[in-house]
Amino acid sequence: MIDSLSITRTLFEDFRPLAVTIFYAIGYGAIGIFLWGTWIQIRKYRYGTAYAVTGTLISRFKQMTGTMLTHRTLVRRDHAAGGAHALIFFGFALLFLGTSTITVEYDILKPLTGMRFWYGDFYLWFSLVLDVAGFMLGGGLVFMMWRRGWLKPPKLNYARPDRSPADPDYDRSGYRIEDWAFLWSLLIIAVTGFVLEGMRLVWLQGRPEVWDYRWWSPIGSAFAVAMRDLGLGAETAGTIRSGLWWFHGLIALAFIALIPFTKVKHIFTASASLMLRDPLAAQRLPRVPDSQESVGFSYITDLNWKQLLHLDACTKCGRCHEACPANATGAPLSPRDVILSLREFANKTLASGALPDQVELDIHGKSPGQVSMETLWSCRTCMACVEICPVAVEHIPIIVQMRRKLVEAGDMDPLLTKTLQTIAKTGNSFGESKRKRGSWTKALATPIKDARKEPVDYLWFVGDYASFDPRNQKVSQTFAGLLQEANVDFGLLYDSEQNAGNDVRRVGEEGLYDLLATANIEAMKNAQFKTIVTTDPHSFNTIRNEYGDFGGTFEIEHYTTLLRDLLTSGRLEVTRPLGYRVTFHDPCHLGRFNKGYDAPRDILKMIGCELIDMKRCRDNSFCCGAGGGRIWMPDPVGVEKPAQNRIREAAFIEGLEVYVVSCPKDLTMFEDATKTTGNEGRFVVRELIELVREAVASPVVLEAPVEQLA
Repeated sequence: MIDSLSITRTLFEDFRPLAVTIFYAIGYGAIGIFLWGTWIQIRKYRYGTAYAVTGTLISRFKQMTGTMLTHRTLVRRDHAAGGAHALIFFGFALLFLGTSTITVEYDILKPLTGMRFWYGDFYLWFSLVLDVAGFMLGGGLVFMMWRRGWLKPPKLNYARPDRSPADPDYDRSGYRIEDWAFLWSLLIIAVTGFVLEGMRLVWLQGRPEVWDYRWWSPIGSAFAVAMRDLGLGAETAGTIRSGLWWFHGLIALAFIALIPFTKVKHIFTASASLMLRDPLAAQRLPRVPDSQESVGFSYITDLNWKQLLHLDACTKCGRCHEACPANATGAPLSPRDVILSLREFANKTLASGALPDQVELDIHGKSPGQVSMETLWSCRTCMACVEICPVAVEHIPIIVQMRRKLVEAGDMDPLLTKTLQTIAKTGNSFGESKRKRGSWTKALATPIKDARKEPVDYLWFVGDYASFDPRNQKVSQTFAGLLQEANVDFGLLYDSEQNAGNDVRRVGEEGLYDLLATANIEAMKNAQFKTIVTTDPHSFNTIRNEYGDFGGTFEIEHYTTLLRDLLTSGRLEVTRPLGYRVTFHDPCHLGRFNKGYDAPRDILKMIGCELIDMKRCRDNSFCCGAGGGRIWMPDPVGVEKPAQNRIREAAFIEGLEVYVVSCPKDLTMFEDATKTTGNEGRFVVRELIELVREAVASPVVLEAPVEQLA
């Protein structure tokens, strides 16, 4: 009978003491290089400005662990790559834990206490688990190599829309080499581990405690049986095993040593990035402290330490590159390239431990590692990049902070400059007198209350486009009629309302935003209401998520939730189900920013429409192109606009009758895009409010055309 203590694997079997000493010396050297490289990275982050982590570290750790174990951010929109990464991740983790388990017994417990556990049943199950782990790791790596080398998805080609071939940092072949080196090194470690196991089995085939239990290592046993069938003898296997052992061990130790200097460090930086995730990173931009002399980011040292960590967390997966509407329509912007450029710049200027002159720390421009003005102004701040990033990189706050510096320097489009001056002067982007903000209400048969003078249940924050744009004024009148018909007690701020400032802030004009937000908050505090309702998702976002930092915390909802409640309660009754075949565009600031996906769809179902979602919908919705102040800037002539791209997508829906929106800017952008793409007459763009009006009761009665009253 075989003693269970002999069912194990003797480390360094048949090795001379000098060889063992050399191995440990190399191993400690690898650990030393790893620790030194880790310090270099930490030292680099210390050059960043302060960042206060909110919430408990325990809750953040739990959230990060859950994300990593479920791989939920990795499988989204790319199940194959996410699944392959899961095989690599869990395979690598199990192999690492297995190696650590051996170290605990052999180097700690056994020398100090004589305790052993790595034998018998534990050893057999250990062997089986690690063989399965190695197979998982190898399978995931082979798929990733096939995907990268054969499928070649565009998001992995590292093409740079912000550079030309003549630029010195246009070519990123170094990244491709690094990617392949990472995959090959791990695969070689996995395969040589199996071959080494097979060689050991052939070498020790004469020992029953080894050979009789070989199938507890199924992959290694398969190699052993195959090599025996090919005529490999025990003595030859022992000789090969000795050389292969050193080859396998040295590669594994080199892999460990180089972790802080290569892509492999994302094991740690991505975990930390997920742990430090700000769920409102794009929705709630940072306020400039009163004590801060200048605004925005000029130098790499203006980024906070968390943002410098984010730069290293990026795995170059290209998901943000693929999701970006600016990039998809030919603008010189890729969120991935912004992050990689800044990472390259940080490594060049901060990793040495000695800061260069301040002029060499400037991150604005077109030199290697810098980000150009054209790139920054191409961003729609739609949050597509932040939302899809599997490792929680927060692109938008960095881009906006860099824009703030451009605004301070006056480096922006003349039309944008004029618009910001107009808003500063009149409180709205149309340049209209403040007294005209409520002029659209004069066409209604029933006046709307002034919330500054009498209490109301709902304060309707209308917004610029819904107040001044003629097409959107009609929608505002229709919504007012629906509320009156449902006996909703509501009122307006009239000329006390100003531009909410959401897009002003995302342009980078923080000073003007401060003035607008403060004025609106003061006006709201002087009014008497319970809840704010708005038809403008942009206003909805900033009032909900940002006004609190300026002393204005209010309960607010988008009109879609209010209309859904009115329909559900019967205060609005559908008398004519529409039966239209429709598609719905999720506004960025209602959808991705504030998760308002369901209410509009519920309403469409209630009013009898057949909803066919576009492929890019909900959190993957495609921006109309108006966000981030781009509605105030001209697009290049002859280049496709995001709204045109979106309308062409909708045109593929067979039998589409109505393209439904729930945002004033969307209505403007998509009605124009329907004409310029040649789809006028095929389907119409309608506000959801207009469809509800059509499905319930009688139309609003106007006393006079709004044009005569403006």
